[in-house]
Amino acid sequence: MKSHFVSDLNAEQTITSLFLVYAKEIRNTREGKPYLRMELGDRTGTIEARMWDRFEPAAGQINRDDFVQVRARVEMYRNKPQLSLEALRRAAPEEVDLADYLPHTKADVEKLYAELRQTAESLKNPWLRKLTSKILSEPAVAKRYKRAPAAKVMHHAYLGGLLEHVASLCGLCKAAAAHYPELDLDPLLAAAILHDVGKLDELCYERAIGYTTEGQLLGHIVMELDTVNRAMDAIEGFPDAWKTVVRHLLISHHGQYEFGSPKLPMIREALVFHYLDDLDSKLAAVRAALASGSGDPEWTEWSAALERRFLRLDEFLKARIGKEADRPSEASAAKAGPGQSK
Repeated sequence: MKSHFVSDLNAEQTITSLFLVYAKEIRNTREGKPYLRMELGDRTGTIEARMWDRFEPAAGQINRDDFVQVRARVEMYRNKPQLSLEALRRAAPEEVDLADYLPHTKADVEKLYAELRQTAESLKNPWLRKLTSKILSEPAVAKRYKRAPAAKVMHHAYLGGLLEHVASLCGLCKAAAAHYPELDLDPLLAAAILHDVGKLDELCYERAIGYTTEGQLLGHIVMELDTVNRAMDAIEGFPDAWKTVVRHLLISHHGQYEFGSPKLPMIREALVFHYLDDLDSKLAAVRAALASGSGDPEWTEWSAALERRFLRLDEFLKARIGKEADRPSEASAAKAGPGQSK
């Protein structure tokens, strides 16, 4: 049973607990003395750890993605908590509960996936219906689609995050098509279902969330294009024109060249989908920042995904309105008269 989580650590605290190794390296001080630097984490976050003496025997048996038990003191370094390790060993498998180390969506993934398959079956366009249903019905795809995160860090970076993101996008697509009647809902929904299927193989998420070798070399857009191309080729009579449209929806969904999009959105529905995808991703990043206990009472910590801090509006208004209520009003001050106090 894990006794301490990263988010609960306080300065000057001594702990013994289990963590997942995100990174490990031997570094040298300015004086040339070697020390062990590690990045340790659990489902609540990560923390830097350093061991200055007698680390060689344990360090030689430990690698990235291993679980370790540490005895350490929590110290503050540059206004951030850091672990000073006193003892370190590799943890046995029976000591570890994986649920302690990877965050998971709070949604019911079985229900979300069933609803996603219903959405695919509801498409009026027969080719898009066949394509999306074919991919979602594959057992290997279903297993990973229910588990995959949507990203390593940027948004929905937890198990089931991809499915949660796609389900949200389907709702946004329906709302946009209802508001703008000129939009064709079927390509929007097909884009939502297929636009990140490459992440099933781009990311690895058995212990820590990271990138596979293929994911680093190719990226999810190239990988999903291959997956969807094979599925379209397997559907007899799939029109070439619709193949072109589907490919464009996939390769343009990042919206801009500098964001890794091979082409700009040049179909009305592709443009709309890009903005919906961007909106859902950014709001998820804002949600994560506001939910984090880091930062101060009114401001979140710096969001690397969005390159800013966010005001905790409720806390700001509560504090400021409370102060205003405590101050005497102008009318009360005037009634009290000059030289008088209430």
